[in-house]
Amino acid sequence: MLKPRAAIQGLHAYQSPIMSRAGLCLDLNENAAGCSPRVVARLQSLSAGDVSRYPRREDGERLVANFLGISPDQVLLTNGMDDALAQLFAAYLEPGGELLFADPTFVMYGLLGQACGAQVVRLQSGEDLELPVAEFLKRITPQTRVIAIANPNNPTGRVAPRCELLRIVEGAPNAAVLIDEAYFEFCGESLIGELARYPNLFVGRTFSKAYGLAGLRLGVLTGNAEHIADIRRLCPPFNVNAAVLACLEEALADQAFVRDSVALARRGCRQIEELCSELGLRCWPSSANFVLIRVGAVARFVEAMRRRGVEVRDVSANPGCAGCARITAGRGEEMNGVLQAMRESIAEVRA
Repeated sequence: MLKPRAAIQGLHAYQSPIMSRAGLCLDLNENAAGCSPRVVARLQSLSAGDVSRYPRREDGERLVANFLGISPDQVLLTNGMDDALAQLFAAYLEPGGELLFADPTFVMYGLLGQACGAQVVRLQSGEDLELPVAEFLKRITPQTRVIAIANPNNPTGRVAPRCELLRIVEGAPNAAVLIDEAYFEFCGESLIGELARYPNLFVGRTFSKAYGLAGLRLGVLTGNAEHIADIRRLCPPFNVNAAVLACLEEALADQAFVRDSVALARRGCRQIEELCSELGLRCWPSSANFVLIRVGAVARFVEAMRRRGVEVRDVSANPGCAGCARITAGRGEEMNGVLQAMRESIAEVRA
């Protein structure tokens, strides 16, 4: 009887978190402002030839490399950040090797590591949900093959100081250390400038958040040129679609849109945090486009928000996030309604 590998048999399938698209969707950290009008115009101009031909990923990699100030051979474009993770993990993880990360964090780390047959080592952040740097340094062993750190972190929104991240990079010279900067634009702190100093450092980016291209799927993996070349060996040559590659130049060129989107998200997050203070709710200061809130009866809160036309994310299953919901910042004109829905939903839960 045909069966998958034991590591695959032990996986719990990651179900799509999309519950509904009927109301205001503040559950998936998408860009509330949409995407640049220049991107929309380029999409509308695509020809039959643009769609029917295989795309040249390398052209996009040169554009991104030039934008980031690094060499094209240090850049690998992927089908979203999930694909970048899958390629990196497949290159360096094997049965007996260790994947190290700290909970709560992006759920795909553990799933992909388990799929590779690796030993998944989970550290636990404290009540403040800051990165437990000392615990990382204690737990690194000769078997540690990959360390994954989201910075800013999802679902907490916390950001770790660059000096602390570099302590971990320096402490694991024989491991691939990935700094997942999916929410970089909202905090402005990056380690891409350190790639030349640390050959074991990889930095990931995405166009799904600040650029608003989640539906087109484009991720970026950067690192030492030799190591990126190793990962290219297993990466399919046409893993990035023609539509997003055609739009890439316009997306990069419209930095005014990105700045406005970031400013919008920051305002929305501050409004949510201020309301939490007013209502006596625990929340964590966010350096991303969402806020983590401890509401207690989270399932009731999520349902109460849904009845008021707002989708938010129940993240209570994440270690350290008991009773927590994650709320993405909405557009300026939407936030009054979101805040009122929160007030009413919290009152309903408490009653």
